[in-house]
Amino acid sequence: MEWWVQCGVRKLRICLFILILAGFLLGSPPAQALSEDQQLVVEAWSLVNQSYVDPTFEGIAWRRLRQKALEQPILSRESAYEAIDTMLAPIGDPFTRFLRPEQFKALTDSTAGAISGVGLQLGINEGETVVRVLSSLEGSPAATAEIRPGSVILAVEGNSVEDLGLEGVAAALRGPSGTVVDVLLEAPDGERQSLSLERRTVDLRPVRSRRLREDRHTYGLLQIRQFTTKVPELVSAALAELQNKCIEGLILDLRNNPGGLVSSGLKVGNALLDTQPLVSIRDRNGVVETVITDAGTLYDGPMVVLVNSGTASASEILAGALQDDERAEVMGRPTFGKGLIQTLIPLNDGSGLAVTVARYVTPAGHDIQSAGIVPNQVLAASTQEMPEEDSQDPWLGRAMVALQNQLHRHEKHIKRTAMT
Repeated sequence: MEWWVQCGVRKLRICLFILILAGFLLGSPPAQALSEDQQLVVEAWSLVNQSYVDPTFEGIAWRRLRQKALEQPILSRESAYEAIDTMLAPIGDPFTRFLRPEQFKALTDSTAGAISGVGLQLGINEGETVVRVLSSLEGSPAATAEIRPGSVILAVEGNSVEDLGLEGVAAALRGPSGTVVDVLLEAPDGERQSLSLERRTVDLRPVRSRRLREDRHTYGLLQIRQFTTKVPELVSAALAELQNKCIEGLILDLRNNPGGLVSSGLKVGNALLDTQPLVSIRDRNGVVETVITDAGTLYDGPMVVLVNSGTASASEILAGALQDDERAEVMGRPTFGKGLIQTLIPLNDGSGLAVTVARYVTPAGHDIQSAGIVPNQVLAASTQEMPEEDSQDPWLGRAMVALQNQLHRHEKHIKRTAMT
């Protein structure tokens, strides 16, 4: 009897617990699904998680950052954008960044060859947070204002560069033709300048070529300002035209070329190297893939490459390959030093991500990110490294002398071969 009573009490307690639990579950609201704005944050986290070059994220609590972002109230699209910015900041990579719709569109449009803005090409040195001027596009408002390479952008429209970031600065400088943008910058000599620049459509004209004459020799000058989608095709046409003019040597001018599409730069390298290593790519898994060029070239004669501190990214890859494979002599100043390569990933609402996905190393194993490309022949720095007139460009003169020396060495080699 006593055993039955105890069992009955125990059963009663169990039944009461089940009833209370059922009432709690029935009375509690169902778990809410993520809002579209929250889903955007999760999508951005997932894409960076899958793509970033360092899967350890340099020791930061990357998964915890997603949770912290979702713990904040995300009640609008702008608050989602701010949460993504906050989530990416601890990575410490200025090239891995979130791009709002207008920024993403501006960046993708620039690879097509034309922009509406002031014509400044910008970058960030490793270990720095300041946004520097790589170059001013020829014929642009920035070139007219004589903004010098190496200048530091301090503010745009009164907004601090620390708040804007690299892409924020670029987006703020772009805008409809005819509108004016105020820029505060610090020149390389430390002088502060406050400028009002009128935006206009700037044709990048990424490829230019012409014939040069010096001491009875004929050379070709091929200038590549940025690697856009059309550059390989334009380079092929330019090389054909120059060779129809019977050039004896080629000057490949990559000064103030900030890069652009790496795939475009690799295609140009493929046109100048014959079954030789072009670059080695180290991905997030530590896999090293060496890209070898196809057989045959569009031009195989003597060549000199001109570079300076504004030569970056894809243009450094090309210069490094031509140097390491002993295909060309590199002259000028040490390059910018950007060997981290990004991919652009669109998000559902028109915004996007720029994510560092790989590190590039030259065929000889030089890490571009650490030191850039050091020229075979370092030239004296000039306050005007890209003068409009050939007669004012001492580097062109030095390049033609180098080509002449290559021709003389080639002639001597032919004579020695004939004698033997």
